[in-house]
Amino acid sequence: MPSGEIATRLRVRYAETDAMGIVHHSQYAIWFEAGRSDFFRDAGLPYSACESQGAYFPVTEEFVRFSQSAVYDEEITICTRVAEVRSRGVTFRYEARNATQSLLATGYTRHICVNVNREVQIIPDWLRQVLTGGK
Repeated sequence: MPSGEIATRLRVRYAETDAMGIVHHSQYAIWFEAGRSDFFRDAGLPYSACESQGAYFPVTEEFVRFSQSAVYDEEITICTRVAEVRSRGVTFRYEARNATQSLLATGYTRHICVNVNREVQIIPDWLRQVLTGGK
C-alpha cells in the first residue's frame, strides 16, 4: 500500500447484494465514504472535527470503474488516498480489492470546501496540512 493510503476492511453484507447475488453498484459510494472517514480519523482529525471547525466537503463528482464483482460475505479492502488538493477542493482516489487482492473497482470522488452556510471557501491551512500529509 503506497504511503498516505488508508485501508478500510469490511465484509459484504447480504443487504448490499442484488438479486444476482453480487454487490449492488450503489454500495461503492458508501464504501468510498467509509474510506474517507477512516482517512481523516487516521490523520488524527475525525471528519466531525472538520465540521465543528466550519469546513465541510460535499461530493461534487463521483466515478467508479468496475473490474470484477464482489459477493456476499466476501472480505473487501477499500484503499483510500488523496490524489489532488487544490485551493478549494480535494480529490480522493479509491481501489476496492478482495481478500486475494483481485481488483474489484477503482474510482474517485471530488469535493469542494464550503462553510456552514454552504459558501465555497479556501481550504483552511490546518486542514490542508492534514490532506497533504503535512507538506
